[in-house]
Amino acid sequence: MRGFRDRAEAGRALGELLREQLPDDVVVLGLARGGVPVAAEVAKALAAPLDVCVVRKLGAPAQPEFAFGAIAEDDDGFVEFIHDATVRALHLDESDVERVRQTKAAELARRARAYRADLPMLDVRGKHVVLVDDGLATGATMRAAIRSMRKRIASSVTVAVPVGAPETVAELRADAEVVCLLTPAEFFAVGYFYDDFTAPSDDDIRTAVRTHGAQP
Repeated sequence: MRGFRDRAEAGRALGELLREQLPDDVVVLGLARGGVPVAAEVAKALAAPLDVCVVRKLGAPAQPEFAFGAIAEDDDGFVEFIHDATVRALHLDESDVERVRQTKAAELARRARAYRADLPMLDVRGKHVVLVDDGLATGATMRAAIRSMRKRIASSVTVAVPVGAPETVAELRADAEVVCLLTPAEFFAVGYFYDDFTAPSDDDIRTAVRTHGAQP
């Protein structure tokens, strides 16, 4: 199955589809890091303001890449999604979870400052929010981002991704509208569907937010 040349091409394809489906008064948030270049193209297509949504996976202490949840920035610091069954399967107790949580919360705050400097988060109250990432694998970070938008009283949330694991896309539809261009039966990893999957730099993210954001 054909994928995308890079995140910009994926964002343009996603933006073209979303332009026919979404109302006015939309704001676009890209999950940092990889979702921001995709979101920048979506924001351009929708003529909508862009901001970054900073998220971090919560990884098992012995296996950091094995996520048992995620956190997303919020007005009060962060909100979280914890997959309780995974916590039990990994035999983690609350002290294990708390250590990972605090480490990732500090990194979340550092990245938010790096990406947005002193600017406030975009106000999403009463807005139609489009949450964009470069793909959905487990969906943990996206679930945390959705919870952040609900807490910040967005009027609606649409998840928009170029590619996603079919089971994850199906599960997320219980939490939000989901627009996904590709749901391949054989899903290996998000990066498999991009010719160029180079991670954007902090400067790339700051430039995208400055160029397309609602902030001065």
